[in-house]
Amino acid sequence: MSVVMLNRFSRTVSPISRVVHVSRRMGYGRARTGESRWLTRRSMSKRPTQADVARSAGVSATTVSLVLNGRTGTRISDDAARRVRVAAETLGYSPDPTALSLRTGRTKTLGFVSDGVTVTRYASAMIRGVLDAAESKGQSVMMAEVDDHPDRWERAIVDLSDRKVDAIVVGLMVARTIELPPMPSGVSTVIVNGLSGGLPSVLPDEFAAGRAAAEYVIRAGHRRIAFIGRSERMLDPVVSATVGRRYQGIDRAMADAGLHFTTTCDLPEWEPGPAREAAMSVLGSPSRPTAILAANDRVAFGVYQAAADLGLTIAQDVSVMSFDDEALADYLRPGLTTMRLPYRDMGMAGVREALNPGNDLLELPMPLVERGSVAPPRG
Repeated sequence: MSVVMLNRFSRTVSPISRVVHVSRRMGYGRARTGESRWLTRRSMSKRPTQADVARSAGVSATTVSLVLNGRTGTRISDDAARRVRVAAETLGYSPDPTALSLRTGRTKTLGFVSDGVTVTRYASAMIRGVLDAAESKGQSVMMAEVDDHPDRWERAIVDLSDRKVDAIVVGLMVARTIELPPMPSGVSTVIVNGLSGGLPSVLPDEFAAGRAAAEYVIRAGHRRIAFIGRSERMLDPVVSATVGRRYQGIDRAMADAGLHFTTTCDLPEWEPGPAREAAMSVLGSPSRPTAILAANDRVAFGVYQAAADLGLTIAQDVSVMSFDDEALADYLRPGLTTMRLPYRDMGMAGVREALNPGNDLLELPMPLVERGSVAPPRG
């Protein structure tokens, strides 16, 4: 069972003044009163020892040690070894982490530090991926959250290093290029959903997603396609490490099909308000497009609003294709077809790469989520 330790490195909470333990049994973010009592009782209960296992199995403590440490070439019978393993499992025995770390030099603890992932709508997917991968590797997870101030990044990383974590995963809410403080020597570090210096990174494959999204609309039969959401600001790697690749993939698909956008709308920000205004102009023109490719789901929400205001029906009158797969995408009518950001997969990959380094850059597919917003054009 993995254990999560949450530290909030904010302006009001000191680095170690509040540590909350949340178990996988409770589920992230659901520390209800009864469950908290369970955790307190559990943490205060006596930990089963090898002596307890020996008494239960009817063997000596030495026999237990040899069996559980996988020693071969002993005279221990198969039956005795079986009884030891059954007793250990029944009692819930696990090696003392302090003794284990002294013997192996490893704490079986992974550090996860983020700039806001633990309190955003992306939390459940990325954190679930981190916890699932850590659990499969027998790791506990210590989590720290910062509010993106350089000093707090450094304090969080130093705190994790002082706690002797085996590796550190840095998770960013928005894919961007960030300058992190020096990482502790000898501690493998991976950045998820971002770039930083020479650190290994796990990113969504935005080029492939952009290309796939445009190709999906083209395959549906659309030739008059508008794009809403160009932004020079988003090409700044400090703002986004991946949007440029998304644009490149879209442009490649259009070029391969010999097509040009009927209209390209620049937006100051990817929010429903500006997107609605742009879509009102695009959809209100006499030669309106049969499909709109939205830069992300929040832009698509604005397109839906504009279509409703103009008395148009999504899919029947204009198809909409998007990116990210935000929670509201499934509640729109018709549901929004979009390319999903693979937060859970990135969290899992970050843990695997941190514990078994080998890739400088790992790009993960953004799966297509087909709903009902894209249909063949009328006529």
